[in-house]
Amino acid sequence: GPLAGPVVTAAVILPTAIEGLADSKALSEKRREALFPVIMEQALVGIGAASVREIAQLNILQATLLAMRRAVARLPRTPTLAMVDGNQNPGLGIRTELVIKGDSKIPEISAASIVAKVIRDRLMRKLAQRHPFYGWESNVGYGAKQHRDAMKAQGVTAHHRRSFAPLRHWLEDETFVA
Repeated sequence: GPLAGPVVTAAVILPTAIEGLADSKALSEKRREALFPVIMEQALVGIGAASVREIAQLNILQATLLAMRRAVARLPRTPTLAMVDGNQNPGLGIRTELVIKGDSKIPEISAASIVAKVIRDRLMRKLAQRHPFYGWESNVGYGAKQHRDAMKAQGVTAHHRRSFAPLRHWLEDETFVA
């Protein structure tokens, strides 16, 4: 997972089919960016997020489930069924079906994964303007070499997920220079 930035989720109700939906990880950035305005225009969308502080307090799983609840709460209307990608019930207060690899099977989940990925990537690119050393404009907070090298040279920011095991262990290592 990313070493920096919030967790972002989306909930999507599709009144009509949208051509080309797929798991956001299977699509190019260009394709995700092309689908994003179509989804936002044609679907009902709720966005949820959990901050780096919430990730540290709750853990990444619980923070993700919190972000999911926030996304569903922000939908313009309450759905009667939520189809959730994965095997963890976020406790939405409505009938919920868990779908393993749902982002590659269910169009609504595909659309939600695209929306969440585009919004998070855009947020990280915006943060890159204030923190230019980390390469967030291209790695969007993931552990790419430029990002890891910058953490060694510059230290970590308030946007880094210090509780994420690889980063936490690295920060605890005596050889880490901030």
